[in-house]
Amino acid sequence: MGSYILRRMVSAVAVMAMVGIFVFLLTRLAPGDPAAVMAGRNATAEIIAGIREQLGLNEPLPVQFLHWLSSILHGDFGTSIFSGRSVLELLGQRLEPTVSLALLTLALSVTVGVSFGILAAWRAGGLVDRLLQVFSALGYSIPVFVIGYFLVYLLAIHTAWLPVQGYVPIGEGFGGWFSHLILPTVTLSVPYIAYVARVARASMLEVLTEDYMRTAAAKGASSYAMLFHHALKNAGVPILTVIGLSFAYLIGGVVLTETVFNIPGIGRLVVDAINNRDYPIIQSVLILTSGLYVLINLAVDLAYTLIDPRIRY
Repeated sequence: MGSYILRRMVSAVAVMAMVGIFVFLLTRLAPGDPAAVMAGRNATAEIIAGIREQLGLNEPLPVQFLHWLSSILHGDFGTSIFSGRSVLELLGQRLEPTVSLALLTLALSVTVGVSFGILAAWRAGGLVDRLLQVFSALGYSIPVFVIGYFLVYLLAIHTAWLPVQGYVPIGEGFGGWFSHLILPTVTLSVPYIAYVARVARASMLEVLTEDYMRTAAAKGASSYAMLFHHALKNAGVPILTVIGLSFAYLIGGVVLTETVFNIPGIGRLVVDAINNRDYPIIQSVLILTSGLYVLINLAVDLAYTLIDPRIRY
């Protein structure tokens, strides 16, 4: 186990090194010049050249990369080109809305998706199973922003049950915080519920046909014991894998959802940074989210042994 963790840590470092190179080149080679955007439309070539010199954009790419990498390793993610404020400070201000939306989405997706998948597998071929298959096909194929606009019209504009957009910090009251997150959470959860439910159903169906499940039924085991004590535990590995992989999709979904519902989170910050060619913010967000994704994958791999003791590394 210890050697496996060490190998995974080494591979994680290698992955993050490749991600760092890719992120740096992606932002530098993308169309657009931040110096020209900062200078404005009427700026002269001399003004633009001065801004590029001030930002260090005239240095060779390898030199820029080494400076950026050295700063990252020392915990300095740079300063926003346009606001002049620390990137970590800006991320800290936008962290609460994004984390709140992500955690609520994961909780709702896992709870509803696994429950629907178990129920559909237990009643395979029935009405619930057929409805789940239709919902999974639609939920996983319709774009998130389309679901968002539909829910806004139905629950915010047409019925006025929920706020249309915006965010209220939890420190200002749980009710306002929760009510503003219902629509974006449901919007972002629909494709993940569909994805998790389909995998849970397939895994449970495979386990329910095993010989030991028939033996448990012959011994008089209750439906609850068969589903949750025997079947779900043995079907948990693929379900846990899907939950871990869903984090990558969640990152992109948060950006779209925060834009649709005007939530001042990290997603909106990234969109504004891309429009302004604000390299430090874009690079920092990509590096931090990539590192978090690598850690989640490592945690999922280690959690396999808790679900299935037969797994050894």
